[in-house]
Amino acid sequence: MSDLTGKCIVILVAEQFQDMEVMYPYYRFKEEGAEVIAAGTGSAEVYNGKFGYPVKVTTTADKLKASEIDAVIIPGGWAPDFLRRYDFVNKFVGDAFKKGKIIASICHGGSVLVSAHILKGKTATAFKAVKDDMVYAGCNFVDKEVVIDGNLITSRTPDDLPAFCKAIIEKLSK
Repeated sequence: MSDLTGKCIVILVAEQFQDMEVMYPYYRFKEEGAEVIAAGTGSAEVYNGKFGYPVKVTTTADKLKASEIDAVIIPGGWAPDFLRRYDFVNKFVGDAFKKGKIIASICHGGSVLVSAHILKGKTATAFKAVKDDMVYAGCNFVDKEVVIDGNLITSRTPDDLPAFCKAIIEKLSK
């Protein structure tokens, strides 16, 4: 078992997130001892996933500082389409990426990576529906369960969650 005590992981949440892609990492990282923060856009205090699971956020992304966290998780579902509309979300993700923090995206989360302008020259994956956007943003898109390129970790679907979380835990444990 790894120990993520002292690590701070932010999971970005907005309406219609993919329930498993928030809940699985949330509890998995807590289980490892990390502080896990659910951060929203400010449009609600509680967001419901596509399958009805509610998540109460503790803050908004505009109040977070990239220097004070260790990783950002961007789940899929329809949430990334809402998240990317907020300049402060894209800025936070971009700032965290530039500071070498882990940016981990799964499924449709790749669309936030596009809007944060961090894909140029990177190899990544996502749900196939956002492949073209990611390629046009300069990404080398590959179809693999988990792709690690520096501080960027990406996966495709909920089926990839075990490999996705394992890769994040291993990277944070170094």
